[in-house]
Amino acid sequence: MKVLVAMSGGVDSSVAAALLRDAGHQVVGVTMRLWGGESDTGCCSVSDVDDARRVTQQLDIDHLVFNFTDDFHRAVVDPYVNDHARGITPNPCIECNRHLKFDRLLERADLLGFDAVATGHHARVTTVDGARRVARGADSAKDQSYVVHMLGADALARTIFPVGHLHKSEVRALAAELGLRTASKPDSQDVCFITSKSADGASGRSSFLRKRIPLHPARVVDESGAELGAVDSVEMVTLGQRRGVAGGGGGKRFVVDVDVAGRVVTVGPESSLLVEREHADAAVWSAEVFEGDCLVQCSAHGEPRRARVANLPDGTVEVHWTEPQRRVSPGQSVVFYDLDDQWVIGGATVRPTPTRRVPAATGTPTSF
Repeated sequence: MKVLVAMSGGVDSSVAAALLRDAGHQVVGVTMRLWGGESDTGCCSVSDVDDARRVTQQLDIDHLVFNFTDDFHRAVVDPYVNDHARGITPNPCIECNRHLKFDRLLERADLLGFDAVATGHHARVTTVDGARRVARGADSAKDQSYVVHMLGADALARTIFPVGHLHKSEVRALAAELGLRTASKPDSQDVCFITSKSADGASGRSSFLRKRIPLHPARVVDESGAELGAVDSVEMVTLGQRRGVAGGGGGKRFVVDVDVAGRVVTVGPESSLLVEREHADAAVWSAEVFEGDCLVQCSAHGEPRRARVANLPDGTVEVHWTEPQRRVSPGQSVVFYDLDDQWVIGGATVRPTPTRRVPAATGTPTSF
């Protein structure tokens, strides 16, 4: 079988390529050039591309580079910036997987006559009731089924996750045994197109956004409207955030509302974040549309919680928690799993909720 392996320069994709080669497949490694700007983290840096190329040399397989920078800007970077401008917390890694690492890669693989694509994600493919679905990886600590939840049966028929049945320690051991240069390379943790720090010492995210959209200061108030201080950039505040906005005294405070248009951040106790339901849109389903009880995961490594999922007449999805849970930041994905927590049913994106309005400023706040 001819397999096109997405190689990011990390240990997982390196071992994925090695396993497929050793299984007798005709393997070609491909590195997707996604970000042409400054980068020192993630899978878009020059060193990562070089690592991928050198691993293919070690494995004696061909290496291609696909330039998808325009697609990446359109599908990932521009939405990331626009979401921040609206006070929404984007999930660029999921959108990159959705639009680039699978859609565009599968499209290019078809054009070049490949039978399948493979990645180093810690996930598996299973068949339930005759339909292919994403299943959790064997290593629960590294499971990435959440970030590839959007893959449907058609894509999964042509997708392989060679390391999904392995624990991370086993992946590194195999890489070391093969002498691969990526055997001890740390996992990437950050958004690939955001540098860790800007030249002036500001956060990479702040510097990145400031070059693309206006960032506005905002008042910080409690739930009664009392002034507590200010933040430099309301566009960078996230629901549930505590650091940098809590103020002094009054116990722990968390962001319970972000009003970008009104330039107000409201903070309150953690209990004010608890809700009985969430609403989400842009739902995708592994097979048939689902309604009923399931487990719901709200972040890449979050603890799944039980809920009842219902499809509403307006096309949105309601997630009704069995027990109240902390609100999920608008823009984040909720991913639905079977009650045994083994495979993906589908997923959706949390919608913004109406902004609470607070009284106008009565004094000059002090920045935190």
